[in-house]
Amino acid sequence: MTRDVMILVLGATGSTGRRVAEQLRAAGHAVRGASRSGQATFDWSEPGTWEPALSGASALYLMAPDGVPVDPAFVSLAVERGVERIVLLSSGAIEAMGDERLLAAERTVRDSGAEWTILRPSWFNQNFDEGFFRPAIMAGEVLIPLGDVRQAFVDADDIAAVAAAALTRKGHAGRAYDLTGPASLAFGEAVEIIGRAIGREVRYLGGDEDYIAANGFSGESIHAAKAFGALRALGDQPVADTVSEVTGRPPKSFETFAAEAAAKGAWH
Repeated sequence: MTRDVMILVLGATGSTGRRVAEQLRAAGHAVRGASRSGQATFDWSEPGTWEPALSGASALYLMAPDGVPVDPAFVSLAVERGVERIVLLSSGAIEAMGDERLLAAERTVRDSGAEWTILRPSWFNQNFDEGFFRPAIMAGEVLIPLGDVRQAFVDADDIAAVAAAALTRKGHAGRAYDLTGPASLAFGEAVEIIGRAIGREVRYLGGDEDYIAANGFSGESIHAAKAFGALRALGDQPVADTVSEVTGRPPKSFETFAAEAAAKGAWH
């Protein structure tokens, strides 16, 4: 797409949306960053914000916060108003995890009539310094029931780079991309890397019993433990070459991420 095409980026204050918008702007593309508190107001629960955000946009970076479904009515409206290309942030292993929210979002995008690309990233590196693991790192103990299963953590900068390419270049339509970092690590190894970067011990507890005991025997915690069990049953996550194939450069390693985040004071 040409640089004068308007690209609407949802979640523009979040981990990936912020980076997608920054990378597109740095490349000279016209970007409208939309969120509840962004350049343009957008709220999934307020349909009145949808059309102003879409005005003049020909491409769309589509995502919704955890627990919020992608409304098919918005996607239909986007296509009606001239959006020709959609890049959806989904997630890896959603079939095994039974994530109907994201499975439905993928179906909506595939059926939209626009060119589409689906991004299925592994666990974000930024879960540890910007997301839900940060308080646990600060407290010195990370508890997630995945045992020693290895995950190929991916950096949000790399997710954004692939998204920016799919939004602006040819050759990505009709593709679902698995996005990973350059190596698979057990959560215990990842936590140990962060501990070395910040100079203090961070423990990892990876058993179901630890997770349920810490979160209580509620239906929600038991359901979450079962979902993690399904992910654990898949075994070690293989590394994908997508980031390097799409961007022309290797993905960021977890060690580099941890060193950079520690240098910025992420865990102080």
